[in-house]
Amino acid sequence: MIQCKDLKKIYTTGDVQTAALKGVTFSIAKGEFVAIIGPSGSGKSTLMHILGALDNPTSGSYFLDGKEVSKLDDDELSDLRRDKIGFVFQAFNLLPRTTVLRNVMLPLLYSQTSEAEREERARQCLKYAGMEENKFLNLSNQLSGGQMQRVAIARALINNPAIIFADEPTGNLDTKTSHVVMEAFQELHKKGHTIILITHEAEIAAFASRVMTIRDGLIESDIKK
Repeated sequence: MIQCKDLKKIYTTGDVQTAALKGVTFSIAKGEFVAIIGPSGSGKSTLMHILGALDNPTSGSYFLDGKEVSKLDDDELSDLRRDKIGFVFQAFNLLPRTTVLRNVMLPLLYSQTSEAEREERARQCLKYAGMEENKFLNLSNQLSGGQMQRVAIARALINNPAIIFADEPTGNLDTKTSHVVMEAFQELHKKGHTIILITHEAEIAAFASRVMTIRDGLIESDIKK
């Protein structure tokens, strides 16, 4: 699913160069649940942006599902992100005065599917993510943090992506709710989804079946359970 070889990323500010990634090589197979853990400034967010096709490395190669991402043009990148990738963020990124159902339907707004088809797919994804059906017509700002993250997971699933990226998905949640959300990710993994989780918390990383530790722009360890 993912192949990275000698990825480097250098940021330049004036005359100052900062190496966020210093030569990272690894692969991730289809169906894996991988946590990438590291302290602030370790390079994990930079790596996430590259893996999510939101940024390109300064050097090295990155293949996603057989395509070298840095060689794609803007239209091809948009298609890749739309068709292959689902994102779940710390801040949920839901529209607050919009129903749960319509938040999940949003990525399908410009698709060729009918309104009825979009709604049915959204309902299926919400159930799949463990969301209670009696909440589907609630506004998202009427939900708890854990419920909002489940809606965000359902929205990430709506295009049936090959891979789900979760960037600090429990960062705004208490410990109990964090565990409930991570158990939802574990269920998705059991159903065959490929998941890459970015976190700085070892307790959250432990829910994954493989933990990669990154520090100072290099992979310090890579442990499969």
